[in-house]
Amino acid sequence: MAQKSSEPLDTELVDLPQALRWREWMARVEAVLFSSSEPVGRDVLARVVGRDCALDLVIEDVSAELAGRPYEIARTAGGWQFRTRPQHADAIRTARQEGDPTRDLTQSETLVLTIIAYMQPVTRSAISRMTGREVSRDLIARLHRQALIARGPRSPEPGAPYTYVTTPGFLVQFGLETLRDLPELEALEDAGLLKPTADLALDLPIVSEDG
Repeated sequence: MAQKSSEPLDTELVDLPQALRWREWMARVEAVLFSSSEPVGRDVLARVVGRDCALDLVIEDVSAELAGRPYEIARTAGGWQFRTRPQHADAIRTARQEGDPTRDLTQSETLVLTIIAYMQPVTRSAISRMTGREVSRDLIARLHRQALIARGPRSPEPGAPYTYVTTPGFLVQFGLETLRDLPELEALEDAGLLKPTADLALDLPIVSEDG
């Protein structure tokens, strides 16, 4: 266990030569990322390096040193996180005696999750209209239990039903930094996964100007 120190952390390291100062910043950033099970934001990493530290370059240098290692630094959910490289997934699942995680989401769940990601905040009834079939509360609950979606604001339509939105866990699971990194909607239409955008727009609930 690391020993606690009453002295504040020296982030500027002005007494060190530039090369050693950079190496220390790299080590601190790597240690913080390694110790966290969640993506770490820029504001957190900035606490352990100097004011003039080019944080993106530090992370690039740490990533370069991980070349050939079975893990890497990924940019996801607005921060950075260590993750195992995809080619080692089978070995990890075998060691843990786990099944294929891609089977966790059914085709219907994937479709509903896709609609929520692109159309959020969106109600269950609107999703049902988009898919052309009833979306059950059980399906929504399964996505919620996996921390992929959460309740959003209530809709202004009659009954004020809840809307649904994606979560930071959704970004992490699919390796996205922000929702802006989602593929173009037209690509999903071309693949036959969604109805054309114009049709989807017609299906969306109409909100009055005063709503």
